[in-house]
Amino acid sequence: MTPVSPGARTGNATTAGRWARLLRDLGHRVEVRGRYDGQPADLLVALHARRSADSVERFAATRPGRPVVVALTGTDLYHDIHHDPAAARTLERATAFVVLQALGLDQLPDRLRQRTWIIHQSALAPPAVPAPLARCFEVCVSANLRPVKDPLRAAEAARLLPADSRLVVSHLGHALDDDLEAAARAEMATNPRYRWLGGRPPRQALRLMGRSRLLVLSSWSEGGANVVSEAIALGVPVVSSHIAGSIGILGEDHPGYFTPGDTEELATLLARAERQPAWLEELRQRSLRLRPLVDPQRERGEWARLLAAVTATPGPAPAPAPAS
Repeated sequence: MTPVSPGARTGNATTAGRWARLLRDLGHRVEVRGRYDGQPADLLVALHARRSADSVERFAATRPGRPVVVALTGTDLYHDIHHDPAAARTLERATAFVVLQALGLDQLPDRLRQRTWIIHQSALAPPAVPAPLARCFEVCVSANLRPVKDPLRAAEAARLLPADSRLVVSHLGHALDDDLEAAARAEMATNPRYRWLGGRPPRQALRLMGRSRLLVLSSWSEGGANVVSEAIALGVPVVSSHIAGSIGILGEDHPGYFTPGDTEELATLLARAERQPAWLEELRQRSLRLRPLVDPQRERGEWARLLAAVTATPGPAPAPAPAS
């Protein structure tokens, strides 16, 4: 259950669709819905504690004793569960929780961490990824136009680069905010180093990311961005805002972090990536070493173990200890 219409263009909808395919591969019958209305079901998987609160409450009332697994989004972890009564009620009703990176546990009290599973989002590189463009140093931003993504930060940083820089920002993402759409179009009209390509089909988006020299994630907050998993699967270097959602995947010692919202700091990293091949290669090797983390077989296995745990006995299902 995800609180958006099936086929919507948000990250949560994409995650729900991928998990539905994964669970079907495990032999389950899965329905993806935006709202729970009393349909027969053995188990509910709900994305977003606050926005799914009514559906979780209705499921608990109409299917008493059946497990509820709540996947905690970035909005949940870094705001709603600390302030919103509806999100707090969802926490109390859940059998188990899923977070997408290890630092998500830090936002939960000890009694809830004991039934929280860390399941990294997986990704697969498409066959025959094109080679990087020779005519420019292409940097990819893959982010819908939403304020929390700070999606134009790389474009603004590109303006600060030296005149002889060949860097170009290729931005993939749907327009989910009218003001940001207007800003992206205005940026294209005045910034020759930026182009907004809009939303693209997943395979096409992966191919463009795969040919890029670098991925920039500039979000103010993330629960665990799937775009980082995609870059890792592709072996693409990552520069990211220094936020828990990225640190929990890339590691605290990742050398490609910048302060969220700091345009000059990001510009410095972009210039370094373009002009220092050895540093760019270090970032690429970081991505390659993390590939086992985003293996689809690993994600599938974690879901299989989670579902076995929550259906084995009634009540909260303790999660396994995090891998070292």
